[in-house]
Amino acid sequence: LIAWCSRNAPRFNPISLSGYHIREAGSTAPQEMAFAIANACAYVQAACDLGVEVDDFAPKLSWIFNTHIDFLEEIAKYRALRRMWSRLMQERFQARDPRSLMLRTHTQTGGSTLTAQQPENNIVRAAIEALAAVLGGVQSLALSCYDEALSIPTQKAQRIAVRTQQIIAEEIGVTNTVDPLAGSYYIEWLTDELERQATELYQEVERRGGAVACIESGWMQQLIQDQAYRTEQAIASGEKVIVGVNRYTE
Repeated sequence: LIAWCSRNAPRFNPISLSGYHIREAGSTAPQEMAFAIANACAYVQAACDLGVEVDDFAPKLSWIFNTHIDFLEEIAKYRALRRMWSRLMQERFQARDPRSLMLRTHTQTGGSTLTAQQPENNIVRAAIEALAAVLGGVQSLALSCYDEALSIPTQKAQRIAVRTQQIIAEEIGVTNTVDPLAGSYYIEWLTDELERQATELYQEVERRGGAVACIESGWMQQLIQDQAYRTEQAIASGEKVIVGVNRYTE
């Protein structure tokens, strides 16, 4: 499809590369980053193997990621993802068009971070996650609605989600500059650290034969499932605090 579109529908974006499903399944931020990029490299390599020049389709690649509740980590995640993708496109695929190096991404706030208990708390969670995404530099976003842990979102919940985006965009000034937290000691350190962890995991995927081999063997899924289980254990024991669920309950 990517190859066909590059030749016959050059203005069509043929694929949205995804980390969303990886994070919602329970992965860590570095796992989401590494596995999404490894999957993306498999797509890019497959298109190149069909004789398509990388710069003929890479500028049209787009992404979707999942923004969770660890505020500073999520900001650093998007900064690190852009650096990783730019480097890989240059070094592995020899891309030359500057647009091929861009990581253009949509994001959805974390559906798995929403709670059925005290659902109004989810309004706050989604707002914090959305702000992290904006500060991290995403191109577009959508908010999970506060009642999604209970039902298909109501019209009221959808309206609150949209208004939250509009308040961030119009009222608080964070869109006045690109990368507003650049230069913060902790943000810069955390960006480097997430890039290091995700790069090591990506390299392990490649050592095991690439994304397709790691999915077919179940290795990638097992790491995500193990992490999801550890997270649930931490919530059940109270080690990981979820407001309204295992602390500050009514």
